[in-house]
Amino acid sequence: MKIEKVGLIAGNGKLPELFLNQCLLQGVEIFSVYLFDSVEESVKNHKNSVKYSVAQVGKIISYFKKSGVSHLVMLGKVEKNLIFSNLKFDLTATKILLSTKNKKDKNILKAIIDFIESENIQVLPQNYLMDEYIAGNEIYTKVSPSKDEEKTIKIGIEAARMLTDIDAGQTVVVKDESVIALEGVEGTDKAILRGGELAGKNCIVVKMARRNQDYRIDMPTIGLETIKKIAEINGRGIVIESDKMLFIDKEEVIKFANKNKIFIKGIKF
Repeated sequence: MKIEKVGLIAGNGKLPELFLNQCLLQGVEIFSVYLFDSVEESVKNHKNSVKYSVAQVGKIISYFKKSGVSHLVMLGKVEKNLIFSNLKFDLTATKILLSTKNKKDKNILKAIIDFIESENIQVLPQNYLMDEYIAGNEIYTKVSPSKDEEKTIKIGIEAARMLTDIDAGQTVVVKDESVIALEGVEGTDKAILRGGELAGKNCIVVKMARRNQDYRIDMPTIGLETIKKIAEINGRGIVIESDKMLFIDKEEVIKFANKNKIFIKGIKF
């Protein structure tokens, strides 16, 4: 069944803009709440867009209800330290925070989603309408990993799987059959840079989804900035999990990777 009207809670980055464009192409009416002035201009300037703070959950839900929205998507970056800044939480947001077991960003988002859905608004997975951006099981670049690098990649996959199982991160940096860096709260890009600092050139990045990934909360994504960070450390390439990740700016990314002799390989784990 086609959804005629959909809501968007938009953070930073390109994903909200890509989703907006897909809605427009497919004739889906979209109503957006953007959380920061730094979101993409096309999202801010859309006729059905309003701005609310992440701490104004009650107003966000009220806006979607008044707009007749019964399905929404949450897309874009919200900095993990945001809940520790000087935000003034409304009554709804305060109740949600008090209901969480701890202040892990995933648990807070899950509590927000649970509350939204208790208000009869279904939160859709982040890949909704985004099929063309799903990573495939293929080598995208002219450069491929060598046989020795495939051994290192296998170790990276094992390490990434363990990392996701403890909900610590989704990215590892490996080199010469050794694990160099594990992603923590700092995010993918900084983990890549740290790997380069520790091991120098020819590092390989492995990024994958959690086994029980809640795609309403987060869908792992790579784009141009990711590949630029690999180029910055003179890395060899990146391995991504096919069917479970978004690969945005694909044409531009592949062109940049080929120019810098970096491989991009999608693998079905």
